[in-house]
Amino acid sequence: MHVPKPSVGGNVPSGDGAARDAPGGSAPSPSAASTAVPRVTGAAPAAGTAAGPRTGPAGGTASVPADPTPAVPETPGPLPATVHPGTSGSPAAAAPAGPVTRRELREARKRSPRLFRRSRRPPREPGAPSRAGRNLPAAIGVGVGLMILVLGGLLFFPLAFVALVTVLGVLGVLEVSRALAVRRIGMPLVPAVAASVALPFAAYFGGAESLAFASVFSFLALLLWRSLDPAPGAPRAVMAGAFTLLWVPFMLSFAMLLLQLPGGYLLIATLLLLVVANDTFGYLVGVLFGKHPMAPKISPKKSWEGFGGSVGGAMVIGALCAVFLLDQPLWVGLVLAVAIVAAATAGDLAESMIKRELGVKDMGTMLPGHGGVMDRLDSVVFASPMAFLLSATLVPGLI
Repeated sequence: MHVPKPSVGGNVPSGDGAARDAPGGSAPSPSAASTAVPRVTGAAPAAGTAAGPRTGPAGGTASVPADPTPAVPETPGPLPATVHPGTSGSPAAAAPAGPVTRRELREARKRSPRLFRRSRRPPREPGAPSRAGRNLPAAIGVGVGLMILVLGGLLFFPLAFVALVTVLGVLGVLEVSRALAVRRIGMPLVPAVAASVALPFAAYFGGAESLAFASVFSFLALLLWRSLDPAPGAPRAVMAGAFTLLWVPFMLSFAMLLLQLPGGYLLIATLLLLVVANDTFGYLVGVLFGKHPMAPKISPKKSWEGFGGSVGGAMVIGALCAVFLLDQPLWVGLVLAVAIVAAATAGDLAESMIKRELGVKDMGTMLPGHGGVMDRLDSVVFASPMAFLLSATLVPGLI
């Protein structure tokens, strides 16, 4: 009997045709590969489902009942690539090879260049405060105007200078009185204003002894005036008045004691130049390089870098003034500069502490760009006694 052999590369008979060609009509042997394997073209069946169609004994297909086990959802494929704004490249190039996790997405966002772009600051409106909280053009204009008035009176009309300082002292007392009224502390205003006028003129015409007697009589006048007033809160009012007189007119009167000396106008000019150098260099260096606050709870904008700038700039001005104005050794100007800067900074911090305790931003609004009069006198009132004491100790025989 002739048995047909499958040709190499030919088709393998399957199904009923294979059964007819076999001898005796029996099924072909497994080695003949008589059964056809179905080709899977779609996705693999999920776990728990039937494996697919099976070949029956007659060459047909038989359906197998599905497994009653619930099907497990398929594993999601890779997420589509996301191109962030500001990045270059196509989505195919930005997509990772495997599945993207939340952590990888967060890291990709961190590495995105858009996070390192600095947003441009909006342009500052004209007249708006600078980084240090001041209207800089107005502050410069007011400062220059005050300096011209003070130096002009100091060099040409000493009595006019005394009158100008007295007016500033009276305005400072009025500002302190209004600030104390925020906390319902009523200061005896009439004797306080009268004492503010009497103390500078007493120091200029009578010297230190007259200043001492005028101070004692001023305190007695405060006490007597308030004792005749039946309103409550007399102790607080008397203490507030005495504190204000000591803080403003009494300490300003030491400048009048300096003016009374031979060549005292040069000492006061040096004092004012050092105070201006303290404010100017401290402001510039603090704005540009200030990072470490000196007293964050009292004055957050005052930094140690600004204090260093104040000391450095004042030492240069002090050395020049000692050589060209005072005709003293160089070291005298350096010591005077450091001491004046320390006293001026202490006065500024003291005024900031008082304003913070009273809950006011500025003592007044009389000087544009500066605030009130006391916001400019805070450095001078502490620097004047320091200059007087150093003049008596550094230069023997001067006083």
